[in-house]
Amino acid sequence: MNNSFDNLIKSEKPVLVDFHATWCGPCKVLGPILKEVKDNLGDRISIIKIDVDKNQQIASQYQVRGVPTMILFQEGKQLWRESGVLDKNAIIKIILEKSNK
Repeated sequence: MNNSFDNLIKSEKPVLVDFHATWCGPCKVLGPILKEVKDNLGDRISIIKIDVDKNQQIASQYQVRGVPTMILFQEGKQLWRESGVLDKNAIIKIILEKSNK
């Protein structure tokens, strides 16, 4: 998984990674919000969900200590990260401000 993950985050378009867990209540709240973000931004962004229990190596590599944690990448660089739930408009604003698209 790690090589394909590294390739995904090297994309020219922004990639928002949602580190989550199936047992996490706030993660369940964030899921539909991220769907709305994707609906709004369409092809301008990729959103990837990473289950920290199934992908502990990747979670550890990015020092994910709590879920949900969102990390925004572009061309392999980490542009932004936040733990917790944000609303749709806040997430869209951050993506548009931080990415060079």
